[in-house]
Amino acid sequence: MTEPANDTPANGGGNGFVLLVLTISAVMAMLIAIYIYVPTERTEGVVQRIMYYHIPSAWIAFFAFFVVFLCSILFLWKGDREWDIYAHASAEVGVLFCSLVLITGPIWAKPIWGTWWVWDARLTSTLVLWLIYVAYLMLRVQTDAGSTRAKYAAVVGIVGFLDIPLIHFSVLWWRTFHPKPKMITPEGFGAGMDTPMIITLMIALGAFTLLYFLLMSQRVSIERMKDEVDRLKKERLYSH
Repeated sequence: MTEPANDTPANGGGNGFVLLVLTISAVMAMLIAIYIYVPTERTEGVVQRIMYYHIPSAWIAFFAFFVVFLCSILFLWKGDREWDIYAHASAEVGVLFCSLVLITGPIWAKPIWGTWWVWDARLTSTLVLWLIYVAYLMLRVQTDAGSTRAKYAAVVGIVGFLDIPLIHFSVLWWRTFHPKPKMITPEGFGAGMDTPMIITLMIALGAFTLLYFLLMSQRVSIERMKDEVDRLKKERLYSH
C-alpha cells in the first residue's frame, strides 16, 4: 500500500503549507477583484457579482467529476486502490462545488428571472448531475476498499460524467432561460464580456482551482490514514 504523503497540510508538510498560503492569497485576491476592482454591471446591477462564484464553481465541479471519470477508469483497469481514493475524494469535492452552483444559481435567478427555479434544460441536467454523484457517495458509504461495490461506484462515476456534455450544450441545442456562454463563444474567448470582468473571473477560477487541490489533498490524506488504521487493526487481530 502506498504510504501517506508527507507534504499535505494535514501533516504539516512544506508543499502543503505552500498550497494553503497560495489558496488563501488567491481567495483574498478574488474578493478584492469582485468587490473593489470590477465595476458593477449596468443591466443586472450588484447581483451580477454572484457570477464570479457561480461560473467558477461550475467549472471546478465539472473538472472534479472529470477526475472521478478518469480515476474510475484507471481503477477498473489497474485495480489500484490509489485511483479509487482519488476518485472518491474528487467526487466529494465535486459535489461540494456542484452544490454551490445550485445555491448561487437561484440567488442570481430570482431578481433577474423573477423566480428561484425553472425546469430549464441546463438547470435540470445540472440537478441530475448532482443527484448522480450524491448517489455515488451514498454507495461509497457502504463500500470497503477493494470490494465489488467499489467497482460499482466506479461505473456510476464514469456514467455520471456523460451528463456534463449535455449540460454544456443544452443552452445551444434547446431554447432555455439560461443565458448562452459568454466566455467560450464562436466569436472568441470572452467576446461577450468586458476585460475587467474576464480578469476577475479568471482570478476567481484560479482561487477555486487552488481550493479544489487543497481540499483534495486533505481528503486523500484522510483516506490513506483510514487505510493505514484498518491495516494496523487487521495486523493486531491476526497477531492474537
